[in-house]
Amino acid sequence: MTLKPLLLAAALLIATPVLAQAPADPPPFKATKIILVGDSTTAVRSGWGGAFCGQRVTSAVACVNLGRGGRSTKTYRSEGSWTLVLSEMKAGGFADTYVLIQFGHNDAYGRAERLTDLKTEFPTNLKRYVADVRAAGAHPVLVTPLSRRQFSDGKLVDDLIPWAQAIRAVAAETATPLVDLNARSAAAAQALGPVKVADWAEGPPSAEVAKALATGTTVGVKFYEPPIPGAVAVPMPAPGAPGEAPFDYTHLGPVGAEACATIVAEALAKAVPELARVLAP
Repeated sequence: MTLKPLLLAAALLIATPVLAQAPADPPPFKATKIILVGDSTTAVRSGWGGAFCGQRVTSAVACVNLGRGGRSTKTYRSEGSWTLVLSEMKAGGFADTYVLIQFGHNDAYGRAERLTDLKTEFPTNLKRYVADVRAAGAHPVLVTPLSRRQFSDGKLVDDLIPWAQAIRAVAAETATPLVDLNARSAAAAQALGPVKVADWAEGPPSAEVAKALATGTTVGVKFYEPPIPGAVAVPMPAPGAPGEAPFDYTHLGPVGAEACATIVAEALAKAVPELARVLAP
């Protein structure tokens, strides 16, 4: 073999530029998703969820509020809302997904099709939600139900304590982080008193209600919802004015939503320390 072909091959190697390697894709942004599940006290415009997603998380969080008014642990699943939550959990692209689950109001009171048994069906439903979240690769967080703001002689009447206690028991049994919104919102309402905590409601009390609040004892409905065609109506007194919903002691307006969203954010940072860095103070 002659040297000429070898020299030619060597020259070509020297003359040919080495192709630059394409830069590697940057590491994906480690974003977190928080999904809110619950009833009207979680939903936008009537609960704390809108203020939580809007004011209490940083830009490193995608906050999705799937709270829906009038739902219980039974109807939220049966109507298909839980299917939407499962899709959100499995969407991918997020480093971690947390699902906050708050029920109790409609399991305890209201229309017959929503009610669940406190000792059997309610805890069973909660455990199933927790198991589903974990099976989807996400992290469940249980939230006790927002306290109502009814008073008798200046003392708060919290009729959801048994349901909150059932949630605490499920959280302990399943080793699930707990946000005790019931206890903390009740303490805040008691500290404010019946007159001042009325600012948490969706609208101002009527003159009649305001007069009663000043005595330390509430009057009127504990919650209100418009009639649903074809459903058996929950007994409600007539509104104080035509077309006006009565003042109630359950749902939240802007002031109440902000106060309770702050409570949830503070409690969540303690229950799930990994989230503390993405929760706004």
